[in-house]
Amino acid sequence: MDSVVFFENFKHQDILSDMQSAFQKEMQSVDQTIRKKIVSDVATVPDISNHIFRSGGKRLRPLLTLASARLTEYSGKNHITLAAAVELMHTATLLHDDVVDESDMRRGRQTARMGWGNAASVLVGDYLLGQAFRLMVSTGSLPALKVLSDAAAIIAEGEVLQLSIMNNLNTTEDAYMRVMDSKTAALFSASTEVGALIGNQDHFETAALASYGRNLGIAFQLVDDVLDYGQTSDIGKNAGDDFREGKITLPIILSYRRGNDTEREFWKRTIEARDQKEGDFGKACDLLTKYKTLEDTRDRAAHYGSIAKDALVTFRETETRQQMLDIINFCISRAY
Repeated sequence: MDSVVFFENFKHQDILSDMQSAFQKEMQSVDQTIRKKIVSDVATVPDISNHIFRSGGKRLRPLLTLASARLTEYSGKNHITLAAAVELMHTATLLHDDVVDESDMRRGRQTARMGWGNAASVLVGDYLLGQAFRLMVSTGSLPALKVLSDAAAIIAEGEVLQLSIMNNLNTTEDAYMRVMDSKTAALFSASTEVGALIGNQDHFETAALASYGRNLGIAFQLVDDVLDYGQTSDIGKNAGDDFREGKITLPIILSYRRGNDTEREFWKRTIEARDQKEGDFGKACDLLTKYKTLEDTRDRAAHYGSIAKDALVTFRETETRQQMLDIINFCISRAY
C-alpha cells in the first residue's frame, strides 16, 4: 500500500487516545511525579508551571518512554521517573521557545511570557530543567543520564542554530533539517532510547528505539510545519504564526527556491524584512499550493515515518509494538 494513502486512512482514528488509555495508570504516576517537582516556596515557579501544564498537550514524549520500557519488558519503576524527567525537559524548552520566538499563544492560551514576562519564563524553564536532572540522577542509571543530558545540550544548540537561520531565505534544506534534528528529534530519540536503557537491553534494541524516536520526531515536526498553514488545533497555535514570526520552515524554503523573481521578492519582503500587509498570509498559502510545497513536506514526513516503522522490526509483534506503530500513523495523519 502506498505510504501516503496508508497514513491518510488513519485520519479519523483516535489512536493517541487509545494509547493514553493503555498507559493510564503509569501516566497518572508520571503526572504525580511532575506535580511533586513543580512545588516551590517561590510562588512564581508553581504559578508558571501550573499554567503551562494545565494548558494540556499530548504528553507524547513521556508516553513513548513508557511504551519503550514496556516493549522491552522492563518491570521496575524507573521508567515512570524518566518519563516525568522527559516531560519536564520538554516543558522547559516550550517556555524558552516562546521567549525566543516572541510567541503570544501556546495550546490555545496566552504564553507564560505574556503573563509573567520573559525573564520569569526563562528562569522557571531553567528550574524545570534542573528538576528533570534531579529525577534522572535518582534512577541511578548513568547511561540514561548521559542520553538525556546529551539531548539537553543538543536541543540548546539547535535553538542557537535556529536563531542563525531566522528570516534567512538562503537557508538550505540540509541546514533546516539539522535544526529540526536538534530541536525536536533529539528529545523524541532520547525519550525512546532511555526506555530500553533502563531495562539493560542490548545495543541493537537500544539503537532501534533511538532510531524510531528520531525519525518519528522529524516526521512530527514536518507535519507541524504543514499545519501552520492550515489546521492548527493539533499544535495549539494560530494559523500563520510561523509566517508572522518570519520563521523559516521547509514549505517556505521549497517555495522560495521554486518561485520566480517576483515571488521571491514577496518572500524577501514578508519573511526577511518582516514587512507584512493584510492579505499576505493568504498569498503565501497560495504560493505554497502552487508549488506543492505542503504536499512535498507531507511526503517527506511520510518517508521518515516509514523509517520509524522499519526500526521496530527488531521487536516481536505485541500490542505495545502495534501501539507504537499506530502513533506514527497518528502523527503523520494530522497533515491530511
